[in-house]
Amino acid sequence: MRGALILSLTLATPAVAGEPVLNLPLDCTLGSSCFIQQYTDADSGPGASDYSCGPLSYDGHKGTDIALQSLAAFRAGVDVYPGAPGVVRSVRDGMADHLQGSDGAPDVTDKECGNGVVIDHGDGWETQYCHMKRGSIQVRRGNGVDAQTVLGQVGLSGQTEFPHLHLSVRHDGEIIDPFNPDATFTCGTPERTLWQDTPEYRPGGLIAAGFSDAVPEYAAIKDGTAGAESLPGGAPALVLWAYGYGGHAGDVLKITITGPSGNVLSQEATLDRPLAQYFRAVGRRTPGEGWSAGDYTGTIRLLRDGAEIEQRATVLTITP
Repeated sequence: MRGALILSLTLATPAVAGEPVLNLPLDCTLGSSCFIQQYTDADSGPGASDYSCGPLSYDGHKGTDIALQSLAAFRAGVDVYPGAPGVVRSVRDGMADHLQGSDGAPDVTDKECGNGVVIDHGDGWETQYCHMKRGSIQVRRGNGVDAQTVLGQVGLSGQTEFPHLHLSVRHDGEIIDPFNPDATFTCGTPERTLWQDTPEYRPGGLIAAGFSDAVPEYAAIKDGTAGAESLPGGAPALVLWAYGYGGHAGDVLKITITGPSGNVLSQEATLDRPLAQYFRAVGRRTPGEGWSAGDYTGTIRLLRDGAEIEQRATVLTITP
Protein backbone atom coordinates (compact mmCIF):
# COMPACT_ATOMS: atom_id res chain seq x y z
CA MET A 1 0.00 0.00 0.00
CA ARG A 2 1.38 3.36 -0.96
CA GLY A 3 2.56 5.60 1.86
CA ALA A 4 0.83 8.82 2.82
CA LEU A 5 2.15 12.31 2.18
CA ILE A 6 2.79 14.83 4.91
CA LEU A 7 0.77 17.66 3.43
CA SER A 8 1.84 21.26 3.47
CA LEU A 9 -0.37 23.96 4.90
CA THR A 10 0.44 26.39 2.12
CA LEU A 11 -2.19 27.92 -0.12
CA ALA A 12 -0.32 27.08 -3.33
CA THR A 13 -2.78 26.39 -6.13
CA PRO A 14 -2.51 23.20 -8.22
CA ALA A 15 -1.33 22.81 -11.80
CA VAL A 16 -3.30 24.32 -14.69
CA ALA A 17 -4.82 22.48 -17.65
CA GLY A 18 -2.31 20.61 -19.79
CA GLU A 19 0.26 20.21 -17.02
CA PRO A 20 0.77 16.90 -15.17
CA VAL A 21 -0.56 16.76 -11.63
CA LEU A 22 1.99 14.90 -9.55
CA ASN A 23 1.67 12.43 -6.71
CA LEU A 24 4.54 11.22 -4.53
CA PRO A 25 6.24 8.61 -6.75
CA LEU A 26 7.44 6.34 -3.92
CA ASP A 27 5.78 3.89 -1.57
CA CYS A 28 6.95 5.73 1.54
CA THR A 29 5.85 8.36 4.05
CA LEU A 30 7.65 11.70 3.91
CA GLY A 31 9.07 12.65 7.30
CA SER A 32 9.03 9.05 8.48
CA SER A 33 10.36 6.42 6.07
CA CYS A 34 11.69 8.88 3.46
CA PHE A 35 12.63 12.54 3.15
CA ILE A 36 13.52 15.12 0.50
CA GLN A 37 17.29 15.50 0.61
CA GLN A 38 17.61 17.97 -2.28
CA TYR A 39 15.40 20.11 -4.48
CA THR A 40 15.87 21.59 -7.96
CA ASP A 41 18.50 24.34 -7.95
CA ALA A 42 16.63 27.65 -8.16
CA ASP A 43 19.80 29.77 -8.39
CA SER A 44 20.71 30.59 -12.00
CA GLY A 45 24.22 31.62 -10.99
CA PRO A 46 27.16 29.66 -9.60
CA GLY A 47 25.51 29.24 -6.21
CA ALA A 48 22.69 26.91 -5.20
CA SER A 49 19.32 27.38 -3.53
CA ASP A 50 16.13 25.39 -3.19
CA TYR A 51 12.76 26.88 -4.12
CA SER A 52 12.29 28.44 -0.68
CA CYS A 53 15.76 30.04 -0.80
CA GLY A 54 17.02 27.35 1.57
CA PRO A 55 20.21 25.31 1.12
CA LEU A 56 18.74 21.92 0.17
CA SER A 57 20.20 21.80 -3.33
CA TYR A 58 23.52 22.02 -5.12
CA ASP A 59 24.70 23.95 -8.16
CA GLY A 60 22.95 22.72 -11.28
CA HIS A 61 20.79 20.08 -9.58
CA LYS A 62 17.97 19.24 -12.00
CA GLY A 63 15.38 17.48 -9.89
CA THR A 64 13.99 16.41 -6.53
CA ASP A 65 15.86 13.73 -4.56
CA ILE A 66 13.56 11.65 -2.35
CA ALA A 67 15.79 9.58 -0.08
CA LEU A 68 15.24 6.43 1.94
CA GLN A 69 16.24 6.18 5.59
CA SER A 70 18.78 3.44 5.10
CA LEU A 71 20.42 0.87 2.88
CA ALA A 72 18.30 -1.72 4.70
CA ALA A 73 15.20 -0.08 3.21
CA PHE A 74 16.81 -0.26 -0.23
CA ARG A 75 17.48 -3.98 0.25
CA ALA A 76 13.92 -4.62 1.44
CA GLY A 77 12.59 -2.85 -1.68
CA VAL A 78 10.62 0.39 -2.05
CA ASP A 79 8.39 0.66 -5.12
CA VAL A 80 8.50 3.58 -7.55
CA TYR A 81 5.33 4.80 -9.27
CA PRO A 82 4.64 7.33 -12.04
CA GLY A 83 4.14 10.83 -10.73
CA ALA A 84 1.27 11.15 -13.22
CA PRO A 85 -0.35 9.03 -15.99
CA GLY A 86 1.43 8.81 -19.32
CA VAL A 87 3.28 6.60 -21.77
CA VAL A 88 6.75 5.16 -21.18
CA ARG A 89 9.16 6.90 -23.54
CA SER A 90 12.42 5.15 -22.61
CA VAL A 91 13.89 2.66 -20.14
CA ARG A 92 17.40 1.75 -19.01
CA ASP A 93 18.23 -1.23 -16.80
CA GLY A 94 21.26 -3.41 -16.09
CA MET A 95 23.55 -0.93 -14.30
CA ALA A 96 24.99 -2.09 -10.98
CA ASP A 97 23.75 -0.81 -7.62
CA HIS A 98 26.93 0.61 -6.13
CA LEU A 99 27.59 3.64 -3.93
CA GLN A 100 29.80 6.16 -5.71
CA GLY A 101 32.88 6.96 -3.66
CA SER A 102 33.13 3.43 -2.31
CA ASP A 103 35.62 0.77 -3.37
CA GLY A 104 34.98 -0.67 -6.81
CA ALA A 105 32.46 2.00 -7.85
CA PRO A 106 31.87 1.83 -11.64
CA ASP A 107 32.45 4.68 -14.06
CA VAL A 108 29.01 6.18 -14.75
CA THR A 109 30.09 8.98 -17.09
CA ASP A 110 27.17 9.91 -19.38
CA LYS A 111 24.99 7.47 -17.44
CA GLU A 112 24.67 9.42 -14.20
CA CYS A 113 20.92 8.70 -14.01
CA GLY A 114 21.66 5.00 -13.73
CA ASN A 115 18.72 2.69 -14.31
CA GLY A 116 15.61 4.68 -14.98
CA VAL A 117 12.39 5.46 -16.80
CA VAL A 118 11.16 8.47 -18.77
CA ILE A 119 7.39 9.02 -19.06
CA ASP A 120 5.70 11.23 -21.66
CA HIS A 121 2.67 13.08 -20.28
CA GLY A 122 1.75 14.89 -23.49
CA ASP A 123 1.93 18.58 -24.48
CA GLY A 124 5.74 18.50 -24.15
CA TRP A 125 5.73 17.33 -20.52
CA GLU A 126 7.82 14.43 -19.26
CA THR A 127 9.14 13.05 -15.99
CA GLN A 128 12.32 11.05 -15.43
CA TYR A 129 13.00 8.57 -12.59
CA CYS A 130 16.68 7.85 -11.84
CA HIS A 131 18.92 5.56 -9.73
CA MET A 132 16.53 2.61 -9.78
CA LYS A 133 17.48 -0.90 -8.65
CA ARG A 134 19.01 -3.18 -11.25
CA GLY A 135 16.53 -5.75 -12.54
CA SER A 136 13.54 -4.12 -10.83
CA ILE A 137 12.09 -2.14 -13.76
CA GLN A 138 8.74 -3.61 -14.78
CA VAL A 139 7.71 -1.42 -17.74
CA ARG A 140 8.81 -1.15 -21.36
CA ARG A 141 8.80 1.57 -23.96
CA GLY A 142 5.28 2.27 -25.21
CA ASN A 143 3.51 1.01 -22.10
CA GLY A 144 0.70 3.16 -20.78
CA VAL A 145 1.04 3.83 -17.04
CA ASP A 146 -1.06 5.35 -14.28
CA ALA A 147 -0.60 6.19 -10.61
CA GLN A 148 -0.87 2.51 -9.58
CA THR A 149 1.68 1.14 -12.08
CA VAL A 150 4.87 -0.08 -10.42
CA LEU A 151 7.81 1.19 -12.47
CA GLY A 152 10.44 -0.57 -10.37
CA GLN A 153 12.23 0.06 -7.07
CA VAL A 154 14.54 2.65 -5.54
CA GLY A 155 18.17 1.71 -6.16
CA LEU A 156 21.79 2.80 -6.07
CA SER A 157 22.63 2.87 -9.77
CA GLY A 158 24.36 5.78 -11.48
CA GLN A 159 25.81 8.80 -9.70
CA THR A 160 24.49 8.36 -6.18
CA GLU A 161 25.95 8.13 -2.69
CA PHE A 162 22.74 7.19 -0.86
CA PRO A 163 19.55 5.28 -1.77
CA HIS A 164 17.10 7.68 -3.36
CA LEU A 165 14.89 8.43 -6.33
CA HIS A 166 15.83 11.44 -8.44
CA LEU A 167 12.69 12.89 -10.06
CA SER A 168 13.12 15.36 -12.92
CA VAL A 169 10.25 17.25 -14.56
CA ARG A 170 10.71 18.76 -18.02
CA HIS A 171 8.58 20.80 -20.42
CA ASP A 172 9.77 21.04 -24.02
CA GLY A 173 13.18 19.91 -22.77
CA GLU A 174 13.48 22.60 -20.08
CA ILE A 175 13.83 21.65 -16.41
CA ILE A 176 10.79 22.61 -14.33
CA ASP A 177 10.74 22.73 -10.53
CA PRO A 178 7.45 21.02 -9.55
CA PHE A 179 7.41 23.08 -6.34
CA ASN A 180 7.64 26.35 -8.27
CA PRO A 181 6.84 25.81 -11.98
CA ASP A 182 6.55 29.51 -12.75
CA ALA A 183 9.77 30.53 -10.96
CA THR A 184 8.12 33.89 -10.31
CA PHE A 185 8.85 34.55 -6.64
CA THR A 186 11.98 35.62 -4.80
CA CYS A 187 11.64 33.65 -1.57
CA GLY A 188 8.77 32.08 0.29
CA THR A 189 5.69 30.10 -0.71
CA PRO A 190 5.09 29.71 -4.46
CA GLU A 191 1.71 30.70 -5.86
CA ARG A 192 1.15 27.25 -7.32
CA THR A 193 2.83 23.87 -7.73
CA LEU A 194 2.50 20.77 -9.92
CA TRP A 195 1.64 18.57 -6.91
CA GLN A 196 -1.79 17.16 -6.16
CA ASP A 197 -0.90 17.60 -2.47
CA THR A 198 2.21 19.72 -2.05
CA PRO A 199 4.73 18.07 0.31
CA GLU A 200 5.62 20.17 3.30
CA TYR A 201 8.95 21.94 3.01
CA ARG A 202 11.39 20.75 5.66
CA PRO A 203 14.63 22.76 6.02
CA GLY A 204 16.51 19.69 7.29
CA GLY A 205 15.71 17.23 10.03
CA LEU A 206 16.36 13.90 11.68
CA ILE A 207 16.52 10.71 9.66
CA ALA A 208 16.88 8.22 12.50
CA ALA A 209 18.02 7.81 16.10
CA GLY A 210 19.00 4.86 18.22
CA PHE A 211 20.91 3.34 21.13
CA SER A 212 24.09 1.27 21.04
CA ASP A 213 26.80 0.11 23.46
CA ALA A 214 29.53 2.14 21.69
CA VAL A 215 29.76 4.98 19.19
CA PRO A 216 28.65 3.21 15.98
CA GLU A 217 30.41 3.33 12.65
CA TYR A 218 28.82 5.83 10.29
CA ALA A 219 28.46 3.04 7.73
CA ALA A 220 26.29 1.06 10.17
CA ILE A 221 24.06 4.08 10.76
CA LYS A 222 23.59 4.57 7.01
CA ASP A 223 22.97 0.86 6.64
CA GLY A 224 20.17 0.97 9.24
CA THR A 225 21.80 -1.66 11.46
CA ALA A 226 23.33 0.51 14.22
CA GLY A 227 20.38 0.67 16.59
CA ALA A 228 19.74 -1.83 19.41
CA GLU A 229 16.33 -2.57 20.91
CA SER A 230 17.83 -4.04 24.09
CA LEU A 231 21.19 -4.30 25.86
CA PRO A 232 22.38 -6.15 28.96
CA GLY A 233 22.95 -4.18 32.15
CA GLY A 234 26.66 -4.88 31.89
CA ALA A 235 27.09 -3.44 28.36
CA PRO A 236 30.31 -1.38 28.03
CA ALA A 237 28.46 1.92 27.64
CA LEU A 238 25.11 3.51 26.89
CA VAL A 239 25.26 5.59 23.71
CA LEU A 240 22.49 7.56 21.99
CA TRP A 241 23.06 8.66 18.39
CA ALA A 242 21.17 10.91 15.96
CA TYR A 243 21.34 10.81 12.14
CA GLY A 244 20.31 14.00 10.36
CA TYR A 245 20.24 15.82 7.03
CA GLY A 246 20.33 19.40 5.78
CA GLY A 247 22.49 20.59 8.66
CA HIS A 248 23.41 24.28 9.09
CA ALA A 249 26.45 25.64 10.90
CA GLY A 250 25.21 26.43 14.41
CA ASP A 251 22.45 23.78 14.49
CA VAL A 252 22.18 22.32 17.99
CA LEU A 253 21.24 18.77 18.93
CA LYS A 254 19.96 18.50 22.50
CA ILE A 255 20.37 14.85 23.46
CA THR A 256 18.86 13.36 26.61
CA ILE A 257 18.71 9.85 28.07
CA THR A 258 16.19 9.12 30.81
CA GLY A 259 16.17 5.82 32.69
CA PRO A 260 13.99 4.15 35.31
CA SER A 261 15.55 6.30 38.02
CA GLY A 262 15.53 9.59 36.11
CA ASN A 263 18.02 11.53 34.03
CA VAL A 264 21.09 9.59 32.89
CA LEU A 265 22.62 12.13 30.54
CA SER A 266 21.90 15.51 28.95
CA GLN A 267 24.32 16.95 26.40
CA GLU A 268 24.40 19.25 23.40
CA ALA A 269 26.21 18.86 20.09
CA THR A 270 26.64 21.84 17.74
CA LEU A 271 27.35 21.57 14.01
CA ASP A 272 30.34 23.66 12.98
CA ARG A 273 29.61 23.66 9.22
CA PRO A 274 26.85 22.88 6.71
CA LEU A 275 26.40 19.13 6.21
CA ALA A 276 24.17 17.30 3.72
CA GLN A 277 24.05 14.32 6.11
CA TYR A 278 25.68 13.79 9.50
CA PHE A 279 25.51 11.92 12.78
CA ARG A 280 26.31 12.81 16.37
CA ALA A 281 26.51 10.52 19.38
CA VAL A 282 26.79 10.99 23.15
CA GLY A 283 27.08 8.40 25.87
CA ARG A 284 28.26 7.30 29.29
CA ARG A 285 30.41 4.43 30.42
CA THR A 286 28.57 1.76 32.38
CA PRO A 287 28.88 2.22 36.18
CA GLY A 288 30.45 -0.53 38.25
CA GLU A 289 27.09 -1.87 39.36
CA GLY A 290 25.78 -1.90 35.80
CA TRP A 291 22.66 -0.23 34.41
CA SER A 292 19.35 -0.76 36.19
CA ALA A 293 16.96 -2.99 34.28
CA GLY A 294 14.04 -1.28 32.56
CA ASP A 295 13.23 1.09 29.73
CA TYR A 296 15.52 3.98 28.78
CA THR A 297 14.16 6.79 26.61
CA GLY A 298 16.41 8.77 24.32
CA THR A 299 15.19 12.17 23.12
CA ILE A 300 16.82 14.31 20.44
CA ARG A 301 15.74 17.89 19.78
CA LEU A 302 17.13 19.62 16.69
CA LEU A 303 17.28 23.41 17.11
CA ARG A 304 18.14 26.12 14.58
CA ASP A 305 18.47 29.71 15.74
CA GLY A 306 16.76 28.66 18.96
CA ALA A 307 13.67 27.23 17.23
CA GLU A 308 12.94 23.51 17.26
CA ILE A 309 12.96 21.94 13.80
CA GLU A 310 12.24 18.39 14.89
CA GLN A 311 12.12 16.13 17.94
CA ARG A 312 12.55 12.38 17.94
CA ALA A 313 12.42 9.76 20.69
CA THR A 314 13.58 6.14 20.85
CA VAL A 315 13.36 3.50 23.58
CA LEU A 316 15.90 0.88 24.72
CA THR A 317 15.24 -1.96 27.18
CA ILE A 318 18.05 -2.86 29.58
CA THR A 319 17.84 -6.50 30.61
CA PRO A 320 19.15 -7.92 33.92
